[in-house]
Amino acid sequence: MAAGRVLLVEDNAMNRRMAEFLLRSKGFTVYQATTGEEALLMAREELPDLIVMDLQLPGMDGYAATRTLKADALTRHIPVVAMTAYAMTGDRERALAAGCDGYITKPIDTQEFPRVVARYLASSPGPETAGG
Repeated sequence: MAAGRVLLVEDNAMNRRMAEFLLRSKGFTVYQATTGEEALLMAREELPDLIVMDLQLPGMDGYAATRTLKADALTRHIPVVAMTAYAMTGDRERALAAGCDGYITKPIDTQEFPRVVARYLASSPGPETAGG
């Protein structure tokens, strides 16, 4: 069984390459987007099992992209995990309030990151049971 299909939304090329490498090395299929707008299109097109969303993106930020995904009947069931270097008091709560299902801080732990993604995938209800 495949590890899962992940949409990685990250505008920093070095961070994106590292996260993609870590996920692919554990068997995940990885789709990539570098902007919030691109993430919306890719999510609707590919319907990934999980979205790892950088919150600080050019143009539409990750908060707005997540709110849009969660408002769309086609994508609302997809768990969104925020990934951000901003780990100040209230940032986690702000991400969860925008609709994120989890929160990962950068820099990512190269050993733990694929495990954390796998845990979010395992706990995801999927489209059949997500309700509407």
